[in-house]
Amino acid sequence: MKILLLGAGKTGSLVAEVARERGHEVETVRSAENREASALSAERVSPIDAIVDFTTPQCIREHIQASLRAGKNMVVGTTGWYGEIPAVRAEVERYQTGFLFASNFSIGVNLFFDLVRAAAPAMAHGYSAHIYERHHAQKRDAPSGTAITIERLLEAISGVETEITSFREGEVVGMHELVLDSSHDTVYLCHDAKSRRGFADGAIRAAEWLLGKKGFFDFKDVWREMLVAPRRQSTVER
Repeated sequence: MKILLLGAGKTGSLVAEVARERGHEVETVRSAENREASALSAERVSPIDAIVDFTTPQCIREHIQASLRAGKNMVVGTTGWYGEIPAVRAEVERYQTGFLFASNFSIGVNLFFDLVRAAAPAMAHGYSAHIYERHHAQKRDAPSGTAITIERLLEAISGVETEITSFREGEVVGMHELVLDSSHDTVYLCHDAKSRRGFADGAIRAAEWLLGKKGFFDFKDVWREMLVAPRRQSTVER
């Protein structure tokens, strides 16, 4: 695949490294080269198979619109724009492209989301919930997209809104914790990222999965297929 990577920060640099390790061609565009999405003209991105974005909430909307107009599939790891998901979904349908986003591409975090879903019914049995998230001091959005996803999962199942407490400190990669507390006990669910490589690996897996597809997706669609694949392999081996 030919991948155009938007963003050369800590995560973006790892995305490029992982993509090349997996045999893909990567071109990186820095923010200074892409004012008002100027680097995303139809002519410039013509040979590109997928555009992968790890930039900032301030410019992501312009990047999405330019990518869709150019008819290119897009994977978005940038957070802080989720209030516009309905509008973006409509644009993806209009332009008939492939679009995939995630608050977090880590396999471990997506496993964590499954644990949150399993734990959410406890809120109907005397448990209250609180979400804590910690990230590096340079992270611009708070709460994190991952924490918002956790909150929405809980609310969808329990009907109860959950408070989120955010911390921005040092070089913390990313830690998310769900605390379920009752008069009898306390349950802690926690995911603590050791590095950004898990995010980068998931983003490239997402771009590979999206190749040839049209529609609006998020990483749980990729994750579900990853869960099924070992079962299929086991059946074949039998």
